[in-house]
Amino acid sequence: MVGRLLRGFADPDIPAHLLSDEGEVVVDEVRHHWVVYWRACLEAVGAAVCFGWFLVSSVQTGWLPLLLAAALTLHAGWLALNQSVDRFVITNMRVFRIRGVLARSLATMPISRILDITVEKPLLGRMLNYGHFVFESAAQEQGLRDIRYVGSPDQRDLTIQRVVQRSGLRRSFT
Repeated sequence: MVGRLLRGFADPDIPAHLLSDEGEVVVDEVRHHWVVYWRACLEAVGAAVCFGWFLVSSVQTGWLPLLLAAALTLHAGWLALNQSVDRFVITNMRVFRIRGVLARSLATMPISRILDITVEKPLLGRMLNYGHFVFESAAQEQGLRDIRYVGSPDQRDLTIQRVVQRSGLRRSFT
């Protein structure tokens, strides 16, 4: 039962947000690159160290490292769960991002409103094959402006460009 409850929190249920009766299909579902889990892993290592400290500490002070280990473990799990729920979805009609564990947030942008996409790849991102997307659209503010830690950013950029081209919004020069 706990597993089913956790899956309910961890699954953003992408098909529920599709306009299936309009023919909308998922072209690509983008999860964060594995590098976003570095902080959760570091906290989990810290929890293991605190638990080791608990094992060798006295009975009178043993509660403190045990409490620290539990707190670090819970926080690391929360960070990892929060990152795993954050999804960026490219469909044949729009792009949208869904995120949030307890409260969900959905930001949507029709393909027709995408004016420009900037792909930023820091040095570490170039080495580990991740980057950040910055969307410019006809609207000044939207919830889809920055999509960070996208794996294979060049491939994902080409996928979006193909969807925009196939939608007939850009003129073909052939």
